[in-house]
Amino acid sequence: MKVILLGPQRRPTLDAVVATLGIDGPIATITAGWQERESDDGDLGQVLGGRDVNLRLYERWLDVQDRDASFAAAERRLAELLVEVQDGYLLRLDYALQAVYALQRRNGQDQIKVAIATEAIEAVRDLDAAHLRRTSELRGEFYQALQPHDRPVIAEHRAEVAATLGSAAALAIAGGHVGVLADALHLFNVAAAVRSPVIAWSAGAMALTERIVLFHDRSAHGPGHPEVYCSGLSMVRETVALPHARARLMLEDGPRMAVFARRFAPARCLLLESGTRIDTEAGGTCQPGARMLGFDGRVTTMEAP
Repeated sequence: MKVILLGPQRRPTLDAVVATLGIDGPIATITAGWQERESDDGDLGQVLGGRDVNLRLYERWLDVQDRDASFAAAERRLAELLVEVQDGYLLRLDYALQAVYALQRRNGQDQIKVAIATEAIEAVRDLDAAHLRRTSELRGEFYQALQPHDRPVIAEHRAEVAATLGSAAALAIAGGHVGVLADALHLFNVAAAVRSPVIAWSAGAMALTERIVLFHDRSAHGPGHPEVYCSGLSMVRETVALPHARARLMLEDGPRMAVFARRFAPARCLLLESGTRIDTEAGGTCQPGARMLGFDGRVTTMEAP
């Protein structure tokens, strides 16, 4: 299945991408990340030439909340547990990364110092992996206990979503709140129903990867640590999607970016800037030519294997 990752669409390139694919037919859209503004998709529809069919995943999620009280209550409890787990992870992550940066600032590149710094990054990688396992287990236990496919309201919405995707010539996934978007994509089993090319940008691109990483070096409260949030749809593999990278990352800080790239290896940290288009090949790997963070902290270009 073809998946295309785009940069931010403030200056739309989506229409040109659709034209190059020769798509003829309706285009399903997902704007659930916009939450209450989900239906405010007139500009998107105009870019797509009026062929858009909004899957209304956020509206469907609200309907599930209204009509399935026991599922809604369990989902709220899950959300509370996930917040608790994320808070504990962030506390541990802060200490672990502070150690990495402190070791990085030490003078000298002798073998022992390099080995100790490498071990510190490995400790962060282990922490990330353990956190992702824990959150995945919590979500897995939730779905195992609640069995969404056996719940009439959810089954009804899943069937409608699958029917629309089955007749769509393409699927376009916009940005917004990545957590809300990812939850909606999982709940309505979108990945299993997609049969046509997928085009995604911003949070939509992040949601298609195996591992969603939140990042912001330029927030009002100062640089934040990149944090593993949850599993995505795994439609694009070995990739960390970084929308608005230039605005949100200290790309000029080579040592910091080197830690970022090494921390998430072997996944490639892809920079999704305005005008970017990255086509994935069969199996979800990205084509050569994409801009990414190198292990030396510099922006580089992906080469052919």
